[in-house]
Amino acid sequence: MSSSTRVLELLGLLQNRRHWPGDELARRLGVSQRTLRRDVDGLQELGYPITTTRGTGGGYQLSPGASLPPLVLSEEEAAAVVMGLKEIASRAHPMSGEAALSAMAKIVQVLPVRIRRRVDSLRAVAVPAPGTEAHAAITDVASLTTIALACRDTETLEFTYRRRTGQVTSRTTDPHRIVSVENRLYLIAWDHGRGDWRTFRVDRIDGPDCTGKSFAPRRLPADDPVGYVHAQIRSMPARYPVLATVQAPAERVRNEIGHYGTVEPVDDSSCRVYLAADSLAWATFCIGALEAPFVVHGPPEAVEYMRDWGRRLAAGTR
Repeated sequence: MSSSTRVLELLGLLQNRRHWPGDELARRLGVSQRTLRRDVDGLQELGYPITTTRGTGGGYQLSPGASLPPLVLSEEEAAAVVMGLKEIASRAHPMSGEAALSAMAKIVQVLPVRIRRRVDSLRAVAVPAPGTEAHAAITDVASLTTIALACRDTETLEFTYRRRTGQVTSRTTDPHRIVSVENRLYLIAWDHGRGDWRTFRVDRIDGPDCTGKSFAPRRLPADDPVGYVHAQIRSMPARYPVLATVQAPAERVRNEIGHYGTVEPVDDSSCRVYLAADSLAWATFCIGALEAPFVVHGPPEAVEYMRDWGRRLAAGTR
Protein backbone atom coordinates (compact mmCIF):
# COMPACT_ATOMS: atom_id res chain seq x y z
CA MET A 1 0.00 0.00 0.00
CA SER A 2 1.44 3.40 -0.98
CA SER A 3 1.81 6.10 1.67
CA SER A 4 -0.85 8.30 0.05
CA THR A 5 -3.34 5.42 -0.12
CA ARG A 6 -2.57 4.55 3.51
CA VAL A 7 -3.16 8.13 4.65
CA LEU A 8 -6.54 8.21 2.91
CA GLU A 9 -7.48 4.93 4.59
CA LEU A 10 -6.33 6.37 7.93
CA LEU A 11 -8.54 9.41 7.40
CA GLY A 12 -11.52 7.22 6.55
CA LEU A 13 -11.03 5.17 9.73
CA LEU A 14 -10.78 8.30 11.90
CA GLN A 15 -14.00 9.65 10.40
CA ASN A 16 -15.90 6.40 10.95
CA ARG A 17 -15.19 5.98 14.67
CA ARG A 18 -14.88 8.46 17.50
CA HIS A 19 -11.72 7.06 19.11
CA TRP A 20 -9.11 4.59 17.96
CA PRO A 21 -6.53 2.98 20.28
CA GLY A 22 -3.12 3.48 18.69
CA ASP A 23 -2.19 -0.20 18.56
CA GLU A 24 -5.51 -1.17 16.94
CA LEU A 25 -5.28 1.59 14.37
CA ALA A 26 -1.71 0.60 13.47
CA ARG A 27 -2.78 -3.03 13.15
CA ARG A 28 -5.69 -2.12 10.84
CA LEU A 29 -3.27 -0.21 8.59
CA GLY A 30 -0.51 -2.79 8.79
CA VAL A 31 2.13 -0.28 9.94
CA SER A 32 4.25 0.39 13.00
CA GLN A 33 3.27 2.85 15.72
CA ARG A 34 6.07 5.14 14.50
CA THR A 35 4.73 5.17 10.93
CA LEU A 36 1.23 5.79 12.26
CA ARG A 37 2.41 8.83 14.24
CA ARG A 38 4.16 10.18 11.14
CA ASP A 39 0.95 9.80 9.08
CA VAL A 40 -1.09 11.51 11.79
CA ASP A 41 1.43 14.37 11.88
CA GLY A 42 1.00 14.77 8.12
CA LEU A 43 -2.77 14.98 8.41
CA GLN A 44 -2.46 17.53 11.23
CA GLU A 45 -0.26 19.69 8.99
CA LEU A 46 -3.04 19.60 6.35
CA GLY A 47 -5.51 21.00 8.87
CA TYR A 48 -7.19 17.87 10.23
CA PRO A 49 -7.81 18.37 13.98
CA ILE A 50 -6.59 15.00 15.24
CA THR A 51 -6.27 14.78 19.02
CA THR A 52 -3.59 12.43 20.38
CA THR A 53 -3.79 10.93 23.87
CA ARG A 54 -0.96 8.95 25.42
CA GLY A 55 -0.76 6.31 28.13
CA THR A 56 -3.20 3.53 28.95
CA GLY A 57 -6.29 3.84 26.75
CA GLY A 58 -4.50 6.40 24.60
CA GLY A 59 -5.06 6.75 20.90
CA TYR A 60 -6.33 9.08 18.21
CA GLN A 61 -9.54 11.03 17.70
CA LEU A 62 -10.74 13.37 14.95
CA SER A 63 -12.15 16.45 16.68
CA PRO A 64 -14.06 19.54 15.48
CA GLY A 65 -11.75 22.15 13.98
CA ALA A 66 -11.76 25.82 13.00
CA SER A 67 -12.33 25.04 9.31
CA LEU A 68 -13.76 22.23 7.20
CA PRO A 69 -11.04 19.94 5.83
CA PRO A 70 -11.65 17.48 2.97
CA LEU A 71 -13.85 14.54 3.88
CA VAL A 72 -13.67 10.88 2.88
CA LEU A 73 -17.08 9.35 2.12
CA SER A 74 -18.08 5.77 1.47
CA GLU A 75 -20.13 4.95 -1.62
CA GLU A 76 -23.33 4.78 0.44
CA GLU A 77 -22.54 8.09 2.16
CA ALA A 78 -21.76 9.82 -1.14
CA ALA A 79 -25.04 8.61 -2.66
CA ALA A 80 -26.97 9.78 0.41
CA VAL A 81 -25.32 13.22 0.33
CA VAL A 82 -26.12 13.73 -3.35
CA MET A 83 -29.76 12.69 -2.86
CA GLY A 84 -30.08 15.06 0.09
CA LEU A 85 -28.57 17.94 -1.87
CA LYS A 86 -30.97 17.28 -4.75
CA GLU A 87 -33.87 17.45 -2.30
CA ILE A 88 -32.69 20.79 -0.92
CA ALA A 89 -32.08 22.21 -4.39
CA SER A 90 -35.49 21.27 -5.78
CA ARG A 91 -37.81 21.85 -2.81
CA ALA A 92 -38.79 24.80 -0.68
CA HIS A 93 -36.15 24.72 2.05
CA PRO A 94 -34.60 27.28 4.42
CA MET A 95 -31.13 26.35 3.16
CA SER A 96 -29.75 27.83 -0.04
CA GLY A 97 -30.63 25.89 -3.18
CA GLU A 98 -27.64 27.43 -4.95
CA ALA A 99 -25.28 26.20 -2.24
CA ALA A 100 -26.79 22.72 -2.57
CA LEU A 101 -26.28 22.73 -6.34
CA SER A 102 -22.69 23.92 -5.99
CA ALA A 103 -21.85 21.28 -3.40
CA MET A 104 -23.54 18.57 -5.45
CA ALA A 105 -21.57 19.56 -8.56
CA LYS A 106 -18.28 19.29 -6.67
CA ILE A 107 -19.16 15.84 -5.35
CA VAL A 108 -20.56 14.42 -8.59
CA GLN A 109 -17.47 15.59 -10.52
CA VAL A 110 -15.39 12.98 -8.72
CA LEU A 111 -17.99 10.23 -8.25
CA PRO A 112 -17.20 6.88 -9.89
CA VAL A 113 -19.74 5.83 -12.53
CA ARG A 114 -21.05 3.01 -10.33
CA ILE A 115 -22.09 5.50 -7.63
CA ARG A 116 -23.80 7.75 -10.17
CA ARG A 117 -25.79 4.74 -11.31
CA ARG A 118 -26.70 3.98 -7.70
CA VAL A 119 -27.96 7.54 -7.20
CA ASP A 120 -30.00 7.31 -10.40
CA SER A 121 -31.55 4.06 -9.22
CA LEU A 122 -32.55 5.74 -5.95
CA ARG A 123 -34.02 8.62 -7.93
CA ALA A 124 -36.17 6.19 -9.89
CA VAL A 125 -37.72 4.92 -6.67
CA ALA A 126 -38.75 8.46 -5.75
CA VAL A 127 -40.49 9.30 -9.05
CA PRO A 128 -44.09 10.39 -8.30
CA ALA A 129 -47.08 8.48 -9.57
CA PRO A 130 -48.40 9.39 -13.05
CA GLY A 131 -50.69 12.40 -13.02
CA THR A 132 -49.22 13.92 -9.86
CA GLU A 133 -47.06 16.77 -11.06
CA ALA A 134 -46.92 18.88 -7.89
CA HIS A 135 -43.57 17.27 -7.04
CA ALA A 136 -42.13 16.61 -10.50
CA ALA A 137 -38.93 14.58 -10.61
CA ILE A 138 -35.85 16.54 -11.58
CA THR A 139 -33.31 15.39 -14.11
CA ASP A 140 -30.63 12.77 -13.49
CA VAL A 141 -27.54 13.56 -11.47
CA ALA A 142 -25.15 13.82 -14.42
CA SER A 143 -27.40 16.21 -16.37
CA LEU A 144 -28.12 18.46 -13.41
CA THR A 145 -24.43 18.58 -12.53
CA THR A 146 -23.50 19.51 -16.11
CA ILE A 147 -25.97 22.40 -16.06
CA ALA A 148 -24.82 23.60 -12.63
CA LEU A 149 -21.15 23.51 -13.64
CA ALA A 150 -21.89 25.37 -16.88
CA CYS A 151 -23.56 28.14 -14.83
CA ARG A 152 -20.63 28.25 -12.42
CA ASP A 153 -17.95 28.25 -15.12
CA THR A 154 -19.85 30.57 -17.56
CA GLU A 155 -19.62 27.95 -20.31
CA THR A 156 -21.99 27.79 -23.27
CA LEU A 157 -24.37 24.84 -23.01
CA GLU A 158 -26.11 22.84 -25.74
CA PHE A 159 -29.12 20.57 -25.12
CA THR A 160 -32.42 19.38 -26.49
CA TYR A 161 -35.56 20.71 -24.84
CA ARG A 162 -38.94 19.02 -24.59
CA ARG A 163 -41.77 21.53 -24.56
CA ARG A 164 -45.07 20.88 -22.82
CA THR A 165 -46.64 20.06 -26.20
CA GLY A 166 -44.07 17.32 -26.77
CA GLN A 167 -42.14 19.27 -29.39
CA VAL A 168 -38.37 18.79 -29.14
CA THR A 169 -35.95 21.58 -30.11
CA SER A 170 -32.16 21.97 -30.04
CA ARG A 171 -30.88 24.90 -27.98
CA THR A 172 -27.55 26.66 -27.60
CA THR A 173 -27.52 28.82 -24.48
CA ASP A 174 -25.44 30.84 -22.06
CA PRO A 175 -26.68 29.44 -18.71
CA HIS A 176 -26.77 31.93 -15.84
CA ARG A 177 -28.85 30.69 -12.91
CA ILE A 178 -30.78 27.67 -11.67
CA VAL A 179 -33.65 28.54 -9.36
CA SER A 180 -36.25 26.48 -7.52
CA VAL A 181 -39.87 27.54 -8.03
CA GLU A 182 -42.94 25.58 -6.97
CA ASN A 183 -40.95 22.38 -6.35
CA ARG A 184 -39.29 22.47 -9.76
CA LEU A 185 -35.89 23.61 -10.98
CA TYR A 186 -35.66 26.19 -13.76
CA LEU A 187 -32.68 27.38 -15.77
CA ILE A 188 -32.44 31.06 -16.70
CA ALA A 189 -30.30 31.30 -19.84
CA TRP A 190 -29.56 33.52 -22.83
CA ASP A 191 -30.79 31.61 -25.89
CA HIS A 192 -28.48 32.10 -28.90
CA GLY A 193 -31.13 31.08 -31.43
CA ARG A 194 -33.78 33.46 -30.05
CA GLY A 195 -31.39 36.25 -29.13
CA ASP A 196 -33.17 36.72 -25.81
CA TRP A 197 -33.60 35.35 -22.30
CA ARG A 198 -35.44 32.07 -21.92
CA THR A 199 -36.53 29.97 -18.94
CA PHE A 200 -36.23 26.18 -19.16
CA ARG A 201 -37.62 23.53 -16.85
CA VAL A 202 -34.59 21.46 -15.89
CA ASP A 203 -36.51 18.17 -15.95
CA ARG A 204 -37.29 18.80 -19.64
CA ILE A 205 -33.64 19.32 -20.61
CA ASP A 206 -32.02 16.29 -22.26
CA GLY A 207 -28.39 15.64 -23.12
CA PRO A 208 -26.82 18.87 -21.82
CA ASP A 209 -23.30 19.27 -23.18
CA CYS A 210 -20.72 21.91 -22.31
CA THR A 211 -19.15 23.28 -25.48
CA GLY A 212 -15.91 24.46 -23.90
CA LYS A 213 -16.65 28.04 -25.02
CA SER A 214 -16.77 30.69 -22.31
CA PHE A 215 -19.18 33.61 -22.37
CA ALA A 216 -19.27 36.99 -20.68
CA PRO A 217 -22.10 36.95 -18.12
CA ARG A 218 -24.99 39.30 -18.83
CA ARG A 219 -27.02 41.13 -16.27
CA LEU A 220 -30.06 39.02 -15.45
CA PRO A 221 -33.40 40.27 -16.81
CA ALA A 222 -34.63 40.92 -13.24
CA ASP A 223 -33.05 41.58 -9.86
CA ASP A 224 -35.12 38.76 -8.34
CA PRO A 225 -34.53 35.52 -10.32
CA VAL A 226 -37.31 33.64 -8.51
CA GLY A 227 -39.80 36.44 -9.17
CA TYR A 228 -38.71 36.50 -12.81
CA VAL A 229 -39.39 32.77 -13.24
CA HIS A 230 -42.77 33.18 -11.54
CA ALA A 231 -43.65 35.92 -14.02
CA GLN A 232 -42.54 33.78 -16.96
CA ILE A 233 -44.66 30.87 -15.79
CA ARG A 234 -47.74 33.06 -15.42
CA SER A 235 -47.28 34.58 -18.86
CA MET A 236 -47.34 31.18 -20.58
CA PRO A 237 -50.65 29.91 -21.94
CA ALA A 238 -51.96 27.32 -19.52
CA ARG A 239 -53.29 23.91 -20.44
CA TYR A 240 -56.05 24.41 -17.86
CA PRO A 241 -56.92 28.06 -17.02
CA VAL A 242 -58.89 27.30 -13.84
CA LEU A 243 -61.24 30.04 -12.57
CA ALA A 244 -63.07 29.80 -9.23
CA THR A 245 -64.86 31.97 -6.68
CA VAL A 246 -63.75 31.29 -3.11
CA GLN A 247 -65.74 32.33 -0.04
CA ALA A 248 -62.76 33.68 1.86
CA PRO A 249 -61.05 37.10 2.11
CA ALA A 250 -58.69 37.82 -0.77
CA GLU A 251 -55.78 38.59 1.57
CA ARG A 252 -56.00 35.18 3.24
CA VAL A 253 -56.26 33.32 -0.08
CA ARG A 254 -53.43 35.36 -1.56
CA ASN A 255 -51.17 34.43 1.37
CA GLU A 256 -51.88 30.73 0.85
CA ILE A 257 -51.84 30.28 -2.94
CA GLY A 258 -51.17 33.72 -4.42
CA HIS A 259 -47.74 32.66 -5.70
CA TYR A 260 -49.45 30.01 -7.84
CA GLY A 261 -51.90 32.35 -9.58
CA THR A 262 -53.85 35.58 -9.25
CA VAL A 263 -56.38 36.48 -6.55
CA GLU A 264 -58.84 39.39 -6.95
CA PRO A 265 -61.30 40.47 -4.25
CA VAL A 266 -65.04 40.31 -4.99
CA ASP A 267 -66.03 41.75 -1.60
CA ASP A 268 -64.70 41.59 1.97
CA SER A 269 -65.49 37.89 2.33
CA SER A 270 -64.94 36.40 -1.16
CA CYS A 271 -62.53 36.52 -4.09
CA ARG A 272 -61.87 35.23 -7.60
CA VAL A 273 -58.94 32.84 -8.10
CA TYR A 274 -57.21 32.16 -11.41
CA LEU A 275 -54.74 29.27 -11.67
CA ALA A 276 -52.75 28.53 -14.82
CA ALA A 277 -52.38 24.77 -14.36
CA ASP A 278 -50.82 21.92 -16.30
CA SER A 279 -52.35 19.44 -13.87
CA LEU A 280 -55.99 19.27 -12.77
CA ALA A 281 -54.91 17.25 -9.73
CA TRP A 282 -52.65 20.09 -8.66
CA ALA A 283 -55.37 22.74 -9.20
CA THR A 284 -57.87 20.64 -7.25
CA PHE A 285 -55.46 20.33 -4.35
CA CYS A 286 -54.69 24.08 -4.31
CA ILE A 287 -58.33 25.12 -4.20
CA GLY A 288 -59.46 22.30 -1.93
CA ALA A 289 -56.69 23.00 0.59
CA LEU A 290 -58.10 26.50 1.21
CA GLU A 291 -60.76 24.94 3.47
CA ALA A 292 -63.39 27.41 2.30
CA PRO A 293 -66.55 27.06 0.16
CA PHE A 294 -65.88 27.61 -3.54
CA VAL A 295 -67.46 27.43 -6.98
CA VAL A 296 -65.40 26.38 -10.01
CA HIS A 297 -66.46 28.23 -13.17
CA GLY A 298 -64.21 26.51 -15.69
CA PRO A 299 -62.84 25.11 -17.82
CA PRO A 300 -65.32 22.23 -18.23
CA GLU A 301 -62.55 19.65 -17.73
CA ALA A 302 -61.78 21.15 -14.31
CA VAL A 303 -65.44 21.16 -13.29
CA GLU A 304 -65.88 17.50 -14.24
CA TYR A 305 -62.55 16.49 -12.68
CA MET A 306 -63.42 18.07 -9.33
CA ARG A 307 -66.95 16.66 -9.46
CA ASP A 308 -65.47 13.18 -9.92
CA TRP A 309 -63.09 13.79 -7.01
CA GLY A 310 -66.05 14.81 -4.89
CA ARG A 311 -67.92 11.61 -5.69
CA ARG A 312 -64.94 9.48 -4.80
CA LEU A 313 -64.27 11.35 -1.56
CA ALA A 314 -67.93 11.07 -0.55
CA ALA A 315 -67.96 7.35 -1.34
CA GLY A 316 -64.82 6.83 0.70
CA THR A 317 -66.31 8.40 3.83
CA ARG A 318 -69.65 6.59 3.94
